[in-house]
Amino acid sequence: MSEKRVYTFGNGKAEGRADMRNLLGGKGANLAEMNLVGVPVPPGFTITTDVCTEYYEKGKDAVVALLKDDVERSMKLIEDTIGKKFGDPSNPLLVSVRSGARASMPGMMDTILNLGLNDEVVEGLAKKTDNPHFAWDSYRRFVQMYGDVVLGMKPVNKDDVDPFEAIIEQVKSQRGIKLDYELNVEELQQLVKLFKEAIKKQTGSDFPSDPVEQLWGAICAVFGSWMNKRAILYRKLNGIPDDWGTAVSVMAMVYGNMGETSATGVCFSRDAATGENIFNGEWLKNAQGEDVVSGVRTPQQITLEGSRRWAELQGVSEEERKSKYPSLEEEMPEVYKQLNEIQDKLEKHYHDMQDMEFTVQEGKLWFLQTRNGKRTGTAMVKIAMDLLKEGEIDEKTAIERCEPNKLDELLHPIFDKEALKHTHTLTHGLPASPGAATGQIVFFADDAAKWHADGHKVVMVRIETSPEDLAGMSAAEGILTARGGMTSHAAVVARGMGKCCVSGAGNIHVDYKKRTVEIHGQVFHEGDYISLNGSTGQVYEGEVKTRPAEVSGYFAELMDLCDKYTKLVVRTNADTPHDAEVAKSFGAVGIGLCRTEHMFFEAEKIKAMREMILADTTEDREKALAKLLPLQKKDFVGILKCMNGLPVNIRLLDPPLHEFVPHDEKGQKIMAEEMGVSIQKIKERVASLEEHNPMLGLRGCRLGIKFPEITKMQTKAILGAAIELKKQGLDPKPEIMVPLVGTYKELKLQKEVINKAAKEVFAEEGMELPFKVGTMIEIPRAALTADKIAEYAEYFSFGTNDLTQMTFGYSRDDINSFLPSYLSNKILDVDPFQVLDQEGVGQLIKSAVEKGHKTRPDLKCGICGEHGGEPSSVKFCHRAGLDYVSCSPFRVPIARLAAAQAAVEE
Repeated sequence: MSEKRVYTFGNGKAEGRADMRNLLGGKGANLAEMNLVGVPVPPGFTITTDVCTEYYEKGKDAVVALLKDDVERSMKLIEDTIGKKFGDPSNPLLVSVRSGARASMPGMMDTILNLGLNDEVVEGLAKKTDNPHFAWDSYRRFVQMYGDVVLGMKPVNKDDVDPFEAIIEQVKSQRGIKLDYELNVEELQQLVKLFKEAIKKQTGSDFPSDPVEQLWGAICAVFGSWMNKRAILYRKLNGIPDDWGTAVSVMAMVYGNMGETSATGVCFSRDAATGENIFNGEWLKNAQGEDVVSGVRTPQQITLEGSRRWAELQGVSEEERKSKYPSLEEEMPEVYKQLNEIQDKLEKHYHDMQDMEFTVQEGKLWFLQTRNGKRTGTAMVKIAMDLLKEGEIDEKTAIERCEPNKLDELLHPIFDKEALKHTHTLTHGLPASPGAATGQIVFFADDAAKWHADGHKVVMVRIETSPEDLAGMSAAEGILTARGGMTSHAAVVARGMGKCCVSGAGNIHVDYKKRTVEIHGQVFHEGDYISLNGSTGQVYEGEVKTRPAEVSGYFAELMDLCDKYTKLVVRTNADTPHDAEVAKSFGAVGIGLCRTEHMFFEAEKIKAMREMILADTTEDREKALAKLLPLQKKDFVGILKCMNGLPVNIRLLDPPLHEFVPHDEKGQKIMAEEMGVSIQKIKERVASLEEHNPMLGLRGCRLGIKFPEITKMQTKAILGAAIELKKQGLDPKPEIMVPLVGTYKELKLQKEVINKAAKEVFAEEGMELPFKVGTMIEIPRAALTADKIAEYAEYFSFGTNDLTQMTFGYSRDDINSFLPSYLSNKILDVDPFQVLDQEGVGQLIKSAVEKGHKTRPDLKCGICGEHGGEPSSVKFCHRAGLDYVSCSPFRVPIARLAAAQAAVEE
C-alpha cells in the first residue's frame, strides 16, 4: 500500500501520470497526464484507491483523520492556483467530487458537482459573476445531487418518482413551463428551500451549510458508492475484482451554465459503434454535464457533419436544425477548433480512441476527463486495425487491444436496437449461447423439426434437454431451459451449433401435458411468440426484429495477424459436416472432438441402436451393429471430407445406453412396435439399464470393454470412411479417441480391439493409412498416472467438463442450485465450468502433460472441454504447453485471438 494518499494536479503540473491508474484510478491518472501534456484541466487532487480499501477496513472516521492534513494542503493548492477561496462568499471556490476506478465503470458510482455552496456563498457567487440565475441554478443542482448521493434522499417506495424531480415538476407546473432551464431566479430559490425542507422531513437532518463538512460527506459517499448494487453488478458482469476500490478526484468547478457563451459536452475521437475515424459527440449550451446524458434536454451534435446526419435521421429540416440544433462547430467555431485539435492530440498520445468530457466557461475550454472509450466488437476490431495501419500501434499491441469475448458480437445475429426499445422483458436466465432468436414456442423435439419443416421459426422450451432433443435443437432458432448451467447439455450443444440459448431460467414453469410455460404468472401456449437474447440471458415477449451481425474485412485481417504470432492452434468441436464447415470458415485447423453419440438419433440409426441395446447375445448385437456400420461410415465420410488434410479426433461412444431408449410409456410402446417385441421386454430392458449414478456408471471405455463389438464397429466405420476418401485422392487424418480412461489397462484393451479391427478393414479394402489412437483425460486418476497411459496413447485430449466435475465433485447440470451462494461467499470467484480452475484442475493438466511427455516426447496434447473457447483458459493452455485447444465453431475466432494474446504476452 502506498504511504502517499493524495496526489495533486493543476496548472500544467501533476504528481501522478497515466501509468498510475491502479493507484489513481483511470480518471485520476488521466487528469494528471492531461496536465503533463498541456491540456487545459481545472486544478485538483486525487485520493488513491488504497484509501478506499482503508475506508472499508478502518471505517469513515479513521480515514477522515488519516486524510485531513493532505486534503487541507491540496485544497489550499487549488485555491492558490485558481485565485479563489473555498467557503469565502466574496470570492468562492466550488469543487466537484468524482469517482474513478482503475477499470472504467461509467455511471456506476457517484459524483457531486458545485460543492461548497450555502446561503451566504450563493449570494456571493451571484454578485461576483453578476449572474444570479447561474448561481441559484448551481445551488439547486448541488442540493439535489448532495441530497441524493450523500444524504440518501431516494424514493420511499419503488413505485415513487424521485422526490426532487417531483418538487421540480410541481414548481414548473405552477408557471406552465416544461424545461428546467426555463426556471427563473425566484423559482430556483423556491426549489432550494423546498429541497431542504424535503431533506429535513425525510432524513431528520438539516442540509449541511459548512463547506468543509460537505466535502468530507461527499468524499466518503464516493468511497461508499464502490459497494452500491449497480457497481457490484457491473463488476460481476465485467469481471472487475471487488478489492480494486475507487479513487476520488476533487477538482475546481468550471461552469457550463454561465450563459450563452458557456456549454458542456461529451465527445469521442472515433465512432464507438462502427469504429469509423470520425470525431463525434454531443453538447449543450448553458448547461452542466448531467444535462447531456440525463435526457432532460435534446443534446446537439458537435460537428456540422454529425448535426446534418442527425437531422436527416430525425426528419428535421436544415432550416430548423440550424436555428434550433446548431452544431458546436457552427455556434462556437474557435472553441470547436481547439476541441478538435485536443481530441486529436489525446488520441495520438494514448494511441487509442478517447471518450472525453469537456466544459466551456464563458468561451474558455476545459477538459474534465479522457479515457479509452467503450466500443462495440465491430468498432474494437476496426479501430485496432486502423491504428495499426496509421502507425499509431504495432502488431502485438493491435492483438492485445482486442477483447476476445467481444468477437461474439461479430458472429451472431443481433436484435435491432430500435425494436428493443418497445419490447417487454419477461425474465432472465443464463446467457448460455450468444445471439438473438425469435420464434414460436414448441416443447418437443419432433414438433420443432416438423414446425421448422413447415416453414415456422421456433424456440424450443424445455425443463432441460438431452441428446434425444438434438434434432429439435437443430431445427430451432433458439433454446430456453428451466434447468442447467453454462455447460449443461443445452448450452454446450447450442454453442456448438451457433444457436442462441438461455439456460437455467428458474422463473419459468414448463407443463408438457398442457403444452404451456408460465413466466412470472403469465401463461404462454405452444405457438406463442417469444424472443431470446443469448448474449444477456433476457427473454422477451413476442417477436423482436433481428438483423445479421456484420463481419467486415477487418475481422479477417485481425485473424491473419493472430496466426502470425500464435503457437497454440485452434480446432473445433463438431459432429456434423455443417458445423465443421462453419468452424473451418472461422479458421479451425481440425476437429478436436467429434461426438459419435449425436449421430445415433436419426430414424434408421436409433432403430438399429435400440436393436443392439435389446440384443441378448453378442451375435445379435453384431447383427444390429452391422446395420449401423454403413450409416456411421457415411457420417464420417462427410466430416473427414470437409476437414480434408486436417486432423479429425473422433471420440468412441461415451454416454450410458439408457440415453438411447425412451423412458415414457408412449415411447416404449412405439419402440416395442418397431422392434417387434412385447412392451414388457422393453420395460424390463430399460429398467435393467437404470443406474444410481449414470455419470459414473457403464459409459465411455467401460461400454467398449463390456461390448468390444461396439468399438470394433466404430473403428471399421471411421477407417472405412478414411480409406474411401483416400481412394478418391483426398488426405483424411483420422484420430480415434477412447473416452473415460482411468487406468492404462482400459486403454490397452481398447487399443487391441481398435488395432485388430483396423487390420481387418485394411485387409478388406486392400489399402492401409496412418491413424492415431489417443485418449480423453477426464478422470483425475488418468491425469495422475499419465506416464503409464502415454505408453498406449499417441495423444491426450483433456475433457475439462468431466475433469472439473470429478475433481470438484460438482454436478455440472446441478451446480446452479448452489453456485450463487458460493460466489457471494467468495468460496468460488467464477463458475469452474465456464472458466478453468487453474489452481486445481489446471495442475492436473500440467502434471499429465509433463508425465506424458516423459514417456512419449512427441505426445500431442489438446483440450476439448468447453473451456477451449474461454480466453483465460486458452491462455493457461498455452502456458501449460498444450498443442491445441478445441471449442465450439462460433468460439473459434475467440480462441484464436486468445491464443495469439498468450503468445504475445509471453
